[in-house]
Amino acid sequence: MINKKPFQDVIDTLKNSGKYRVFNDIVRERGNFPNAIWYSKYAIKNIVNWCSNDYLGMGQNKVVIDAMHTALDQTGSGSGGTRNIGGTSHYHVALEQQLSQLHKKQSALMFTSAYVANEWTLVALNKIIPDIVFLSDSKNHASLIQGIRHSGAPKKIWKHNDMDDLEQALKSVSGTPCIVFESVYSMDGDASPMLEVCNLADKYGAITFIDEVHAVGLYGQHGAGKLEELGLQDRIDIVNGTLGKAFGLQGGYIAGDDLVIDAIRSVASGFIFTTSTSPVICAGALASIKYVMDHNELREQHQLQAKKLRSKLNHYGIEMHKEATTHIVPVMIKDAKRCKQLSDTLLDSYNIYVQPINYPTVDVGTERLRFTPTPLHTDAMISDLVDSLRKVIHD
Repeated sequence: MINKKPFQDVIDTLKNSGKYRVFNDIVRERGNFPNAIWYSKYAIKNIVNWCSNDYLGMGQNKVVIDAMHTALDQTGSGSGGTRNIGGTSHYHVALEQQLSQLHKKQSALMFTSAYVANEWTLVALNKIIPDIVFLSDSKNHASLIQGIRHSGAPKKIWKHNDMDDLEQALKSVSGTPCIVFESVYSMDGDASPMLEVCNLADKYGAITFIDEVHAVGLYGQHGAGKLEELGLQDRIDIVNGTLGKAFGLQGGYIAGDDLVIDAIRSVASGFIFTTSTSPVICAGALASIKYVMDHNELREQHQLQAKKLRSKLNHYGIEMHKEATTHIVPVMIKDAKRCKQLSDTLLDSYNIYVQPINYPTVDVGTERLRFTPTPLHTDAMISDLVDSLRKVIHD
């Protein structure tokens, strides 16, 4: 029989430190995003969701939902197998072709999530290139950290967005260097110096692997991400992206050269030995990507609402992360217990849902409330949020 004490000790430690995580029971309302219904212990309440990663509200878009209904009626619910054994539908093929076109790459490969795509691509790269050395930004996502760790390859960690430190790391590599970084960092809301990274990669002959999860759909004329916005799509070897944020669905992918993607497809266990994504999801994602590519006004409105929120917070002296320049708006609280308390008060008393962000997602002492305005958050919602924040922070 299992000894439960170690498990209880973990939970007690988390609760005592204010780091214990509570999953709020909410229901999204079709056609009424960002409004939602919260099922608390004591009541059912209407709330406004301020922390969703459905950045453009595409999970509510009629074009996407109609495409999913059509696919469901045609194919049924699941894929029926792994990609190798009966689980590659025409929807998978069409989606991967669309993703490669979006990123101006020869090929793309679907995974069940962007986390899985990151982890198993990095593991596969070490199998394919035995002398690879990963150079990882110190604030990379957990999936990148885990992928590098799981690969067993040598690694060097460079200071966040510090090009001098990256160059020193590149100089010290004996083997094949691979720079692993993100375009938009999801907790601080800052962007990486992509051009400078690409220049250093060219100088030292390094492979480049970028995570564009928090940028695809949101930046660039067609929503291909920060690389498109900066004209750097041809400077990066492998791009990781997600269907679960701006595109409003679920799943992840990589895009790159034909041969590179084919080799990764052939050796990445996390791709090979798992049931493939439902064709219904693929159909919705395909419709979403096409829609987002053709509707730049969504991105313009998204950036406008984020700018309005930052401006109001700044006007009232509410501290944001000093490096935040993107659509992600982190309000700094710097204490785990207070961060959780503020989040609870906003939800209980003001019908505003924002999740507290604490360790291990961010460092101790940098706890925050992470707001993600969308094109569907109205000016009135922004004003209400800021007024409510002022009250709870200064109480």
